[in-house]
Amino acid sequence: MTDVENRTYFGLDFSTQQLKGVIVNEQLEILHETNVVFDSALPEFRTHNGVVRQDKQTVTAPVLMWTKALDLLMDKLRVSGADFSQVAALSGTAQQHGTVYWQSGAEETLKTLDPDSFLHTQLASAFSVSSSPVWMDSSTTQQCRQLEAAVGGPQKLAEITGSRAYERFSGAQIMKIIQTKPSTYANTERISLVSSFACSLFLGKYAPIDWSDGSGMNLLDIHSKQWCPACLKACADDLATKLGEPVCSYSDLGPVSEYWVERHGFDPNCRVITFTGDNPASLAGMQLHTGDIAVSLGTSDTLFLSLTQPTYLSEGHILVNPVKSDAYMALLCFKNGSLTRERIRASTSEGSWDQFNNHLNNTPRGNFGNFGLYYDAQEIIPFVQGDFRWDRANNPVTKFNNDTEVRALLEGQFISKRAHAEDMGFVIGKDTRVLATGGASSNIHILQVLADCFNTNVYTLEAANSAVLGAAYQAKHGLLHGAGSSFSDITKCLPQPVLACSPYADADQVYRPMMERYRKFIQEIQKSI
Repeated sequence: MTDVENRTYFGLDFSTQQLKGVIVNEQLEILHETNVVFDSALPEFRTHNGVVRQDKQTVTAPVLMWTKALDLLMDKLRVSGADFSQVAALSGTAQQHGTVYWQSGAEETLKTLDPDSFLHTQLASAFSVSSSPVWMDSSTTQQCRQLEAAVGGPQKLAEITGSRAYERFSGAQIMKIIQTKPSTYANTERISLVSSFACSLFLGKYAPIDWSDGSGMNLLDIHSKQWCPACLKACADDLATKLGEPVCSYSDLGPVSEYWVERHGFDPNCRVITFTGDNPASLAGMQLHTGDIAVSLGTSDTLFLSLTQPTYLSEGHILVNPVKSDAYMALLCFKNGSLTRERIRASTSEGSWDQFNNHLNNTPRGNFGNFGLYYDAQEIIPFVQGDFRWDRANNPVTKFNNDTEVRALLEGQFISKRAHAEDMGFVIGKDTRVLATGGASSNIHILQVLADCFNTNVYTLEAANSAVLGAAYQAKHGLLHGAGSSFSDITKCLPQPVLACSPYADADQVYRPMMERYRKFIQEIQKSI
């Protein structure tokens, strides 16, 4: 085994459009990184943005494309000088919800791989479904309703599995295969998520589904961390045997298979740590701890929360936490993010961020009591569309001046996010940190409004490639967890997020009442729809 100071950790990310790989050293500093873009590197699979659109609703990706991409990635890393013999542990991540169907007898093929041949040539006939349904697929509405009905409705399903039924979730996708291709399902020996499929390639046998990625299936009871019997029964009586037992997201599953030792020079003692989904891995890569909120300010705005207890929200997602198995993580996605900010910038500020910032700073915190909510597209949380404005007396108005409009936009967006985070049970305390990422996180004026609305410090974090880095960190975590090292212990050597701004002293006094106004306004809007 490699000396401690020379140990390295290998992380992989099987994302929608590309496969990424990174090798980090004992201090989690990047030594090697590369990627394989599916469309350009593997044109024979005829994908566009990594997927094949069979019709408007049916979206798949070829399993062998992912397998061949791994062959290419390993060669690229080797050419760049990577020494696989020093890799002490590896882990990975993948796009969530996608499912892979292994043909009867495929595990025996995994166990007897020939190190003189590529993976993709040896696994060409290993899959009963050659193109896997992926997260962009929306063809399973009928199956979603059946799954919800089997447990007593969408709220009950969300209470059990962390989410109401979604077309992209694995449970509905598996049910569709069972109903439309019964002979294919009968000839399927194991059903993997994309993450556990990728893990199986390194392990040389079927890898288990982890609790965190499994939380995105509508099949796992996130409380017991076992498959929900009622959900499985709604799909098929024998589904449990084809899924296998789910495991903790940082389990040490064993050493790499002989194939990797012989073909790529891995140490026979290199450990394979459970692979997980991309959102859980991003939480790990951002080093999000209990009490933190990550706010990604992009085309859509996304909140990542770490929770001690699960809660129910009709349009949010609760997953088992990937780095602390007795905790949870929440995802809240808001469609109207940067495009709405850019629309208001265009209408008030001639498209200039400098003018936008000046309008913002011409108004005080609280905006003289004026309040606005702006939803260009049909919003997810809450289910609302349109522009709404109220004056300080809570009377609807049709227009604001430019200064008021800009502040109303930002305060409405951030108050909404805080309200829904608190509705999920998140408590903002003195140690809470907001970690801001995404394009708008470079605007300090916007971040100041964020700090004030949440009444806590806002930090900036360079989260590029957070998922693949999270996988590399998880490799070290899984290796050392048995010796008592927590994920926080493992990652304390990393640079800390940088403090961007702090709330003003009167922030809570100004914005807490505005949260209550927000909740009342949303109730009024939804009643009028």
